[in-house]
Amino acid sequence: MPVDYPKKILSARIYDLVRETPLDEAPKISKRIGNQVLLKREDLQPVFSFKLRGAYNCIRQLSEAQKKKGVIAASAGNHAQGVAMSARHLGIKATIVMPRTTPSIKVDAVRALGGKVVLHGDTYDEASAHAAELVEKRGLTYIHPFDHPDVIAGQGTIAVEILRQCASDIDAIFVAVGGGGLCAGVAAYIKYVRPDIRVIAVEPEDAACLKLAMERGRRDRLKHVGLFADGVAVAQIGENTFPVLKDTVDEVVTVTTDEICAAIKDIYDDTRSIVEPAGALSLAGIKSYTAKSGEQGKTLVGINCGANMNFDRLRYISERTEIGEKREVVLAVTIPERPGSFRKFCAALGKRNITEFNYRFNSLAEAHIYVGIQVGEPGDREKLLKELQDDDYGVIDLTDNEVAKLHIRHMVGGRSAKVGDELLYRFEFPERPGALTKFLSTLGSKWNISMFHYRNHGAAYGRVLLGLQASVAERKLVRQSMDELGYDFYEETDNPAYQLFLK
Repeated sequence: MPVDYPKKILSARIYDLVRETPLDEAPKISKRIGNQVLLKREDLQPVFSFKLRGAYNCIRQLSEAQKKKGVIAASAGNHAQGVAMSARHLGIKATIVMPRTTPSIKVDAVRALGGKVVLHGDTYDEASAHAAELVEKRGLTYIHPFDHPDVIAGQGTIAVEILRQCASDIDAIFVAVGGGGLCAGVAAYIKYVRPDIRVIAVEPEDAACLKLAMERGRRDRLKHVGLFADGVAVAQIGENTFPVLKDTVDEVVTVTTDEICAAIKDIYDDTRSIVEPAGALSLAGIKSYTAKSGEQGKTLVGINCGANMNFDRLRYISERTEIGEKREVVLAVTIPERPGSFRKFCAALGKRNITEFNYRFNSLAEAHIYVGIQVGEPGDREKLLKELQDDDYGVIDLTDNEVAKLHIRHMVGGRSAKVGDELLYRFEFPERPGALTKFLSTLGSKWNISMFHYRNHGAAYGRVLLGLQASVAERKLVRQSMDELGYDFYEETDNPAYQLFLK
């Protein structure tokens, strides 16, 4: 029998712990995109995330026998805090299994809320498997982060508040999607009460499990999941959420990392709050949707679903914001290696500001410069490229080149004439004990490592750019060894940024 979600949502009694969060106007972004943008401030919940709603609604409906034995969850983030606070409020023992790689700030937060933390494994999957073992051994009740009807109903209470709080007609509600609990709850209620309101799901383009399921008509697993928006880094949409989503979501919008970073800044400018990447997804979706559709004068609601941001990530986010706002273009430009060339190049830019300039002498004939340039109104990027090409400059647009933005900009000038054959790879390197040793024992004993650039952005995974002294003929063997590591990787040997600045 199908779940009656509207009834479950309306009967959810959660407000002895959960806050009714405000629906605030975002005046600056509203004016810029020509639509009224309203932000549902779930970042103001006691645990800075909507996750408290679903966790509390689920736990408070357990039987007395289940409550007596206690609850358990596997989580490294917002769900862990929601379960811990809910259990403490109800006088129930809560065990939270977290990967050993979880930042201490999150572990301490769960402990401060009364949760018993069990650190196990180096990944979420290992922690989840251990939680399942504890369920069997101790008879604990597992509280799923998104794929349970009571969790979905708890998240759906957000929709009830939105419709009550907004005096004007709403044209669309944009909702972040990971496993789909939030979106399923919101969409189920909205389409029951106000089917005229469009519900638009928003996912990172590198973690779009709902988009994949919608296209294939069934749940399927992503081969690779991007980790920047870690709150929605889910490989497969939920078993209980997908049947709801496929019938209630009008459209799925995907956004880039740069667009998410720009949305974080927009929210800060309008609210002075710093949301996590997943928390900014809805606004990033609003901006992307309106830019493509050209819609004006609409009332659009975005849900700020979380604000548990690691402070260390802000440096990276601020780095990418200008590109996400389409206000900066990153170029590789070839100029003559002679006095006055840089001055002439600056003159060719007109009144545009240079935001970054990287260069190192390499040849008597020509120089390759890595340069960031501010651009203005739509079309200015294309206009700049044409102007430089008309002035006979060799130009490559690197604005959408991840290797250039993550690594090359910090390595310009790092050439070596003695490297010889070299293959280049980019991969996500896990922050856990023994990871580097495993890496070196798998690859370093077979090929000489000729380049290694690593950046951590305050997440469980850092980004690595790796050069190996290996010939093209050995590419298959290298890929086999990479597969043994089990890390997501991409070959970048032909990347133009590498060819110009490091080869």
